[in-house]
Amino acid sequence: MPRCTVWLFWLSLSLLPCGYPAAAQSQQPPIVPGVKSGLPDAQGTGASAGEQLPDQRLSASIGGTVVDQTGAAVAGARVRLTREDQSPNLEVLSDDDGLFSFANVAPGPFQLTITSEGFATQASSGILRSGESYVVPQITLAVATAITEVRVVLSRTEVAQDQIKAQEKQRVLGLVPNFYVSYVPDAVPLTSKQKFELAWKTAVDPVTFGVNGVIAGVQQAQNDFSGYGQGAQGFAKRYGASYADFVTGTFIGSAMLPSLLKQDPRYFYKGSGSRRSRILYAMANSVICKGDDGHWQANYSNILGSLGAGGISNLYYPAKDRNGVELTFENTLIGIGESAAVNLLQEFFARKLTPNVPKYEPAQP
Repeated sequence: MPRCTVWLFWLSLSLLPCGYPAAAQSQQPPIVPGVKSGLPDAQGTGASAGEQLPDQRLSASIGGTVVDQTGAAVAGARVRLTREDQSPNLEVLSDDDGLFSFANVAPGPFQLTITSEGFATQASSGILRSGESYVVPQITLAVATAITEVRVVLSRTEVAQDQIKAQEKQRVLGLVPNFYVSYVPDAVPLTSKQKFELAWKTAVDPVTFGVNGVIAGVQQAQNDFSGYGQGAQGFAKRYGASYADFVTGTFIGSAMLPSLLKQDPRYFYKGSGSRRSRILYAMANSVICKGDDGHWQANYSNILGSLGAGGISNLYYPAKDRNGVELTFENTLIGIGESAAVNLLQEFFARKLTPNVPKYEPAQP
């Protein structure tokens, strides 16, 4: 082998041991202090990926059915969804089959409030999980308990009728009718029908028949209206005349004219003030009265009623006692005087002797 060739061969062998490590070292990246290697770490790969993935919460849905106590579907029921996170409330109406649903609802606690006209309010609650289709247990609505407030307001006619019933229980000594006095100063005015009914009950009261019998007996004993004669026939005529005077005076002065003139035929008990003021009040009430409008006015009903009754009496009194206009005015004055006397008795004595008198407030002057 030539010398140069051998020399090259040994030179190549001497270079081989150090050539390969140099090549290997050239493939390694340089190590810089404080800089993390970019090569993946098998153990750190899972943890790092877990930290970077977001906590995904899938939206869910809620649905259910609304029925009544018979199991029939309730259409148009209002279903309100309320959340604890103070998100806006949602509302839907149940369909014809009573079905309702809420879509795209975030998971978490919820409450449903179901209302429908005629039914009591129902509530249901639950916890919705991510991605869940929550079916609410069937919601049964109960019929609402009806609470009705009834206010009974009596009409003026009904109030007046109740007051008349109270007056009809008023009897002096529990016997003598005392119907035409009111112990209620603001009593409701009577209707025409009520005025006639009160006059009729007064006219047919058993005590009325008895009192007129006493009057006829006194007249016969004094031989008043001598044209009637004596005996049973004379007593019957006097009784008939006395009763006729009472009935005509009552119906004309306490029913017919008060209805036409809209005046109240009753005496309104005063019960307060000085004795003198009460005496004047009682006597004045024979010629003044309350109108149906509550205002005081001349008692045309009583005055004209006495005149009418006096004029009619000329038809059945004995001929020699029929003095025409004189008898008429005489009976009228007698009637007014009797009214004043009766009013004085009402003001000072009758109430003390009358049981079943309703509570009252003294009349204002």
